[in-house]
Amino acid sequence: MNVLIAGGTGFIGRHLVQSMVQKQNHVYVLTRSHQNPNHSPYLHYITWFTHDEQIFEALPPIDAVINLAGEPINKGRWTRKKKTKIRDSRKQSTQKLLQFMQSSAIKPKVFINASAIGIYGNSNDQEFTERSAPQKNSFPARVCTMWEQEAIQAEQIGIRTVMARIGIVLGKDGGALPRMIMPYKLFAGGRVASGKQWLSWIHIYDLTQLFDYIIHQEAIEGPINMTAPNPVQMDTMGKKIGENLRRPHWFPVPSWILKIIFGEMNEILTEGQKVIPDKALKHGFEFHYSECGQALRQIFREDTNKG
Repeated sequence: MNVLIAGGTGFIGRHLVQSMVQKQNHVYVLTRSHQNPNHSPYLHYITWFTHDEQIFEALPPIDAVINLAGEPINKGRWTRKKKTKIRDSRKQSTQKLLQFMQSSAIKPKVFINASAIGIYGNSNDQEFTERSAPQKNSFPARVCTMWEQEAIQAEQIGIRTVMARIGIVLGKDGGALPRMIMPYKLFAGGRVASGKQWLSWIHIYDLTQLFDYIIHQEAIEGPINMTAPNPVQMDTMGKKIGENLRRPHWFPVPSWILKIIFGEMNEILTEGQKVIPDKALKHGFEFHYSECGQALRQIFREDTNKG
């Protein structure tokens, strides 16, 4: 199978590319920066946003397109310039992929466009499934709504389209977890804000397997929540991190300090959503890591066997 991945050099992208290559798929990674040559016959790096027409013309027929490209939303303060870059990078990459798919003589069978659970807005008492209506009460929600509106246009050219609403991804070499564990390593870990805000997470292994599952399950289309079936409140996650690192969970961090440090971006830490992967479960996907304690044990290598 030939898989085209935009944004394949970030944390999620690296793991997804590795998983796809291990299954002997030919993976074509679109990246804005030059990558070092690799020795796998299944992996190909392609610099895009320059001479895109020639690049796309040289590709073989593509079976699946996955779009992860976009300015990281959780790095740096949300200045006006940063917000514009976050929105525009997602819109532009999606439009370029739509143009490619439209012009392809042999259309891809599926287009999976990244989104995020932030589309549901923030709530401490609601439970969200794919049937829940998107909100516009936060910057992430507005960005995700715009992104999905761009991506859904692929349906008009006859391509099965999936919006991957990704939760907080847990892995040792990227994402949110390294920053979450740093205070604990300094013996300063503890409750963040109220601690009652929901954290809808997913282990990086399950995330990559779910992408592959979606590609092969033709009945899956539209939005899909890519989170583990058992979200936890932030205080519970913190306690589990402390247990695994053998560090205390005692030093509370009030919301006002986070607001000073992160500005508007503090809402990622202080507010959350309780999101259930209803569609993945109904279509038979089996999560390898369904409990956060189990996931953290694997990540911290206290349990070397998966599960």
